[in-house]
Amino acid sequence: MKKEANNFVAWFRQASPYIHAHRGSTMVLAFGGEAVRDKKFPNLIHDIALLHSLGLRILLVHGTRPQIEERLKLRGADMQVINGMRVTDEHALLCVKEAAGTVRVEIEAQLSTGLVNSPMAGARIEVDSGNFVTAKPLGIIDGVDYLHTGEVRKINTAAIRQRLDAGAMVLISPLGYSPTGEVFNLNAADVAAAIATELKADKLIFLTDSKLTDSRGRLIECMVPAEASAMLARRKSLNEQLRRVLSNAARACRCGVGRAHILPRRVDGVLLSELFTRDGSGTLITPEQWETLRPANIDDVSGIIELIRPLEEAGILVRRSRDYLETEIHRFTVIERDAAIIGCAALYPFQKEKMGELACLVIHPDYRNSGRGDQLLAFIQQRARSLNLDRLFVLTTRTAHWFRERGFTAADIHRLPGRKKDLYNWQRNSRMLTYRL
Repeated sequence: MKKEANNFVAWFRQASPYIHAHRGSTMVLAFGGEAVRDKKFPNLIHDIALLHSLGLRILLVHGTRPQIEERLKLRGADMQVINGMRVTDEHALLCVKEAAGTVRVEIEAQLSTGLVNSPMAGARIEVDSGNFVTAKPLGIIDGVDYLHTGEVRKINTAAIRQRLDAGAMVLISPLGYSPTGEVFNLNAADVAAAIATELKADKLIFLTDSKLTDSRGRLIECMVPAEASAMLARRKSLNEQLRRVLSNAARACRCGVGRAHILPRRVDGVLLSELFTRDGSGTLITPEQWETLRPANIDDVSGIIELIRPLEEAGILVRRSRDYLETEIHRFTVIERDAAIIGCAALYPFQKEKMGELACLVIHPDYRNSGRGDQLLAFIQQRARSLNLDRLFVLTTRTAHWFRERGFTAADIHRLPGRKKDLYNWQRNSRMLTYRL
């Protein structure tokens, strides 16, 4: 029990910076009707309620596909799909409206739970729904009339913000309404992306049935919109749900949404692990910006020299010649902003000891205390893990406190890998700190 308590305390302390960062942020969360039917749906509701209690402004967009198909089957009908888009006729529209109403009520009921000794005890969540989405018909495409299938025309952002400002959670069904009183069947992912874009949301999160993986089946942890577009063009076999979600996530990031996340919904607690841990659980899509974190190349040597020279002159860093940097440039990672190198770090692996040295971590003075050092550290940690290293170490004379604040612990110099121990400069008397990966 004591060990479990210590683990909980350690995790809670680790999560606290993320709790502070997310408080007051706006999050649009989209999930399909499959999630609502899942027996573990109450767990998702509990996590959403927890996020709400931590100060996130939450807008939920739900899907209804399985519920619609169930009702169509009972009526002996189906919904025709042409070119990946559903044709919503009068019979299908009736099923769409029934399904949307049923799912909305089910979600509201779950969010209203407040039993003592349950995760929802004392939650008291106010949930607002409404006609926030104005739609228009998809129309006739390649000779096909899609009837009551529509697309988003306008979002009533003022009304949504008013509800969020009042502390309510906003719940949106995949329906749109026209000024003439018509109802249109919309795609939930399209609705979520449109709302997030109009609100300039901090986060757009999609819960999907499968992970976004590369050609080797490995989870893709991070992408920018250009990479997402390239994948959509290249991977024709990508399933319909992931294709729609990825397209919307990339488009939203290009249009001002802070970050988009694609998360596997079947992973219990996936929302919490994505938002409150360093590594997360799914795929993060960040906007293309004029600042990038990337592996260094030979053209970066001059910029690195200019960046590290003041620290070398102050004796904080060991001097590195241009020839040395040109030879070792493949070890470096840089942050480039508007064609200038404003940050760098290097990783030197010692495969035999399964250790890696984090060296030359530098951020330009104008950009310190902005989180960029943490970005470089996280990138190097991930790179070290990909090399199957177990531990990182640093040698430092002036910045031990910075590393200790990020989980590094003091270690004896004699724990250095053999080759590094032979080269240790006893005059500098650098401290050694290690981090377990």
